[in-house]
Amino acid sequence: MKRKSMVIEPVTLEGQYVRLAPLSMQYFDQLWAIGSDAELWRWTPYQIRTADEMRTYIKTALDWQEVGTALPFVTIELATNQVVGSTRFGNIDSSNHRVEIGWTWIGRLWQRTPINTEAKFLMLQHAFETWHCIRVEFKTDALNEKSRAAILRIGAKEEGISRNHMITESGRIRNSAYYSIIDAEWPQVKADLQARLSRPSVPATASQ
Repeated sequence: MKRKSMVIEPVTLEGQYVRLAPLSMQYFDQLWAIGSDAELWRWTPYQIRTADEMRTYIKTALDWQEVGTALPFVTIELATNQVVGSTRFGNIDSSNHRVEIGWTWIGRLWQRTPINTEAKFLMLQHAFETWHCIRVEFKTDALNEKSRAAILRIGAKEEGISRNHMITESGRIRNSAYYSIIDAEWPQVKADLQARLSRPSVPATASQ
């Protein structure tokens, strides 16, 4: 069966708790106000310690968007219109209808809320129902037990560990845990996430 072409272009995704708006440099001040918390970057391969590094982080995401390999978002809490973090589609492989969801970070005040779960739901829905993807990938530091548990709660299946996957900024050699959801699993994952989001409290965050 021939699948529809994936149209990779900025889009706003909005639910009950969160709005994912296209990332742009206009959000720099708000992102730096949240992202200056060093704890948010504990498990990432790089560290954001200065305003210039945050500026570079945003520019890199937009550069990747320009060449069609990423689609980055700013994460906004709907109730307050407050920017609380960022996330993105990355490693976009249009020919194979495959994408990765990651590069996710959320301010600590908004962790353990429905925001990240609904953001993942909206992105998965876009991937499977608009782009007609056959596979959505996730990865995280193998040592990041909190993130690994959160990815499993979303409904992804663990595939294994990519050993010596990357060298982090500190020089530590990182093993990465890989997960995926495939198109045949999406209806059940969707139903489970919708049920979770209908409850008053939803566990939060998964990040790379």
